[in-house]
Amino acid sequence: MATIFSKIISGEIPAYKVAENDRFLAFLDISPLAKGHTLVVPKIEVDYIFDLDDQDLAELIIFAKKVAVGLRRSVPCIRIGVAVIGLEVPHTHIHLVPLNTMSDINFSLPKLSLPKEVMEETARLIKAEVPL
Repeated sequence: MATIFSKIISGEIPAYKVAENDRFLAFLDISPLAKGHTLVVPKIEVDYIFDLDDQDLAELIIFAKKVAVGLRRSVPCIRIGVAVIGLEVPHTHIHLVPLNTMSDINFSLPKLSLPKEVMEETARLIKAEVPL
């Protein structure tokens, strides 16, 4: 059965896309910890990040780095935090979270609910800054 991320990749489910190439996709988390919280996924459906072969893992990290550069340029923050948890969706994904404090990447905090217009504008701003 296809994961929610595979359905986003195939276009069955809409997403606020910020970067994409033939192998990877980055899109805004719809329940973000912070404005700009982005998920980076491979287009192949692999559950556990360390089950990716070395080349795919390296390229995923390099793609995520490019997205993080665009995210930091477009969302005011001190740094971009990186987290790989992998329990909530059985499809490898990297969380990129704008940080101003250590607690900004605490996944037990309540998630934000941002209006569609804010999500669209945030995605547009990030996309314009991602150096692909």
